[in-house]
Amino acid sequence: MSDRVLRLGLPKGSLQESTFQLFKRAGFNISVRSRSYFPSIDDPEIEVVLMRAQEIPRYVNEGVLDAGLSGLDWILENEADVVEVADLNYSKQTTNPIRVVIAVAENSNINNVQDLQGKRIATELVRLTRNYLAKNNVTANVEFSYGATEVKVPHLVDAIVDITETGSSLRANKLKIIDTILVSTTRLHANKQAWENPFIKEKLKNLAVLLEGALRADSKVGLKMNLPKSKLEDVLAILPAMKHPTVSQLINSDWLAVEVVLPEKQVRDLIPALRKAGAQDIIEYPLNKVIP
Repeated sequence: MSDRVLRLGLPKGSLQESTFQLFKRAGFNISVRSRSYFPSIDDPEIEVVLMRAQEIPRYVNEGVLDAGLSGLDWILENEADVVEVADLNYSKQTTNPIRVVIAVAENSNINNVQDLQGKRIATELVRLTRNYLAKNNVTANVEFSYGATEVKVPHLVDAIVDITETGSSLRANKLKIIDTILVSTTRLHANKQAWENPFIKEKLKNLAVLLEGALRADSKVGLKMNLPKSKLEDVLAILPAMKHPTVSQLINSDWLAVEVVLPEKQVRDLIPALRKAGAQDIIEYPLNKVIP
């Protein structure tokens, strides 16, 4: 394999669509046929391999992949000794981190980790769970779950350790959370030996800047407006911005142009107030990347 190509593992399954969308906002177009594990990407210096997020850290650790995207939970579960390049705070539905939690039946008398002594626990995160129990001096029977973990409580197991983003699936299965083992985000991580390759290191650093910029732009918009100079102080008094608004003089005019970047949720109430303060020609536009 050429040392001028970055072999990158991306998650297949529930995180795939949000990952592809993130890469698109970062400037990379990825396309894949339904059963293909080798998508095409419009960068000849990147080769993408799709696989389960659970497996990516292991293959990165072993050098089969130069780098990959997977959750901190799976990096710890695989005990992968890798270089963390970037912490990318996104998940399949939201930009919030996911949680690894212990859940039991709503009517269970298990209320804390000590109550798990001698109990049966099902999970995909066996190592993570056993390490957590050991830290709390609890001995329990931890078994690997091949899926549909929520439905195993209480008839097959006493508790589960599972990943949740919103908690809706747990609530739908009448489960309650008794503890959070880990708050996890997606990490861009690299093989240690590959990280020593100057090309790969530079490629990954640049990729991280673009991906982080795309995430930073989430839920933010740009706002432009024109206003008379006499109204500037009134407008600035109500105008939030990431740093300071950009103010420029319109040619041959006593009017100014003002531009800001701000959270989208503020715009609905802000625009009428700006209009009332004297702003005109207000334009709202989406952002793909914000690079500080």
